[in-house]
Amino acid sequence: MTLIKSISGIRGTIGGKTAENLTPLDAVKFAAAYGSWLKTYRKKEKLTVVLGRDARISGEMIQQLVSATLVGLGIDVVNLGLSTTPTVEIAVTLEKADGGIILTASHNPKQWNALKLLNEKGEFLDAEAGARILELAEKDDFYFAEVNDLGSVVSKNDYIQKHIEAVLALPLVKPEIIQKAGFKVVVDAVNSTGGIAVPQFLKAIGVEVVEMYCEPNGHFPHNPEPLKEHLTEISARVVAEGADLGIVVDPDVDRLAFVCNDGDMFGEEYTLVACADYVLRNTPGNTVSNLSSSRALRDITEALGGNYQAAAVGEVNVVQKMKDTQAVIGGEGNGGIIYPAAHYGRDALVGIGLFLTHLAQTGKTVRELRDEYPSYYMSKNKIELTSQIDVDHLLFALHQRYLHENCLTIDGLKIEFDDAWVHLRKSNTEPIVRVYTEAKSQKAADDLAERFVDELRLLAL
Repeated sequence: MTLIKSISGIRGTIGGKTAENLTPLDAVKFAAAYGSWLKTYRKKEKLTVVLGRDARISGEMIQQLVSATLVGLGIDVVNLGLSTTPTVEIAVTLEKADGGIILTASHNPKQWNALKLLNEKGEFLDAEAGARILELAEKDDFYFAEVNDLGSVVSKNDYIQKHIEAVLALPLVKPEIIQKAGFKVVVDAVNSTGGIAVPQFLKAIGVEVVEMYCEPNGHFPHNPEPLKEHLTEISARVVAEGADLGIVVDPDVDRLAFVCNDGDMFGEEYTLVACADYVLRNTPGNTVSNLSSSRALRDITEALGGNYQAAAVGEVNVVQKMKDTQAVIGGEGNGGIIYPAAHYGRDALVGIGLFLTHLAQTGKTVRELRDEYPSYYMSKNKIELTSQIDVDHLLFALHQRYLHENCLTIDGLKIEFDDAWVHLRKSNTEPIVRVYTEAKSQKAADDLAERFVDELRLLAL
């Protein structure tokens, strides 16, 4: 069982001992720290926080604990109930709230849950705010409101529909073109809130929907991370149904993956590539992704006259780099689309709207569209080290060996070669180094990863 505290929030497994797992006491403590920080940060007499959750079995329990804690601090709560991460993000701004909390452990299995924290813009907190909240939680020194100053709770269950309407209002999402194409789509929503939002959105734009695991009961039928090895069932179903494509989302609907009409994976990395291709053809500009994302986005961006920039891993870092470079689209290679015309957060509904419009306008099959993009292959590995080994020193020593190459050190060490790259970064929570590589063939990517794993191990001796 596990409890992980970081500047991006708190997540852990349900049950067990306090301070070692995500127990009711830990949920209350962290919610109190966030609420206390928010009162200092916003400097207002009365605050409002939007609260939503995915369909995890533990979600309702954690929601009640967090809501009551905020009320006890004198903070009003707008309770969205079953929701998605991007829905909560846009609700914060529409409600003119002071912050938001999303109860989701994203792609983690059902025994996990987490508190993801937002600011008044509906964006994830920066490192400074996250560190301050962790500090407050450790001190365990909170001041709760007196009886006449308690907060209140109002429930609103129409925000997924408002979210859908906001996506449909985007100029580059064209429902009439999508409807004319007559798409048939298989949807795997892993029995979470994507089972509410995605079919509802697709039906609104005239798409025929075949639902798989769209009952939001929290019983995930397979590992909820949308990777190829977890999606064999939908791949077979797309072919059996003669569907145009498959759509897969994670439990909180901020990651998006497609299945081609032939049952092959479109590739999570290429979700962003395809959406960026469409956006850049209509609104030329810059793009951003994190250092561990495919080089294909850079290729597409530069081919269309834009400038590509890489950010440190983490949504908040990608968003900041997008703002700095005025990027028209960005995101992460895990299928996360960030489209500023909508909001600064990963949003699967936005990605679906952009992708289907692009697909309909091209008149191609999903397989044909995928084959148009540069082909890169990735290898993802990790090296487990003893806690006594200084990972920073290892990466510094490796950097010195490759000073003659193009190296980036904003997040671990990324070494760019002519036709490949390797990204090495230490975990924030365990003594491991993640080793990601990309090359023009799977063998080349695997060989490059093996080479750097060996080099790190030799340096660690």
